Amino acid sequence: MTASEISSRPFDAVLCDLDNVIRFYDTAPLAELERAAGLAEGTTANVAFAPEVDLPLLLGQITKEEWVDSIASALSGQVPQTHARQLGMALADAPFRADDAVVTLLRRVRRYMPLVLVTNATLELERDLESMGLADLADHVVSSARVGVAKPDREIYEIAARRAGTTAGRCLFVDDRLENVEAAITLGMTGVHYHEPADLQKALGFLLDG
Repeated sequence: MTASEISSRPFDAVLCDLDNVIRFYDTAPLAELERAAGLAEGTTANVAFAPEVDLPLLLGQITKEEWVDSIASALSGQVPQTHARQLGMALADAPFRADDAVVTLLRRVRRYMPLVLVTNATLELERDLESMGLADLADHVVSSARVGVAKPDREIYEIAARRAGTTAGRCLFVDDRLENVEAAITLGMTGVHYHEPADLQKALGFLLDG
């Protein structure tokens, strides 16, 4: 990339979400358990990701085991306690994989500019990244559980921009949740509401084409 191309590029760093952009979970085993328990598919997730249950985990205030306890407690009115705990554990331990196409794109991007993962995550994030072979994917990782603030709070975006060594207005932000993208845009970032790898390819085409 020439000096003129660098000076004309629309942003100088990529801030990217993890879950449902890079990492995807297999919820089929959980759905099977829900059916067996007479629950509608998604019931466990609805309980688990309610802010009062989920946010303490994402802020690093409780462990995954304590989160499972909270899920089981919330479900205990619908199913026996043993089933409730089994459902909570099935969600917490759901297998996951990385999207190879997205990982390939991001590794190419990092040749040209800083890449920062910005994710609402648990205290186990570092271990999870290592298990997927992604410990070295980004220049920095901004995890809500480590910094004590979660998207869409503006502070986590500001932390990520500082880690990238640039200003908010010079960052591309990628996330599958519209509210998170809108928060980034409010700070002056370029936002990409992610649905599929083509969304990322389009936003980064000026770097990757040719």
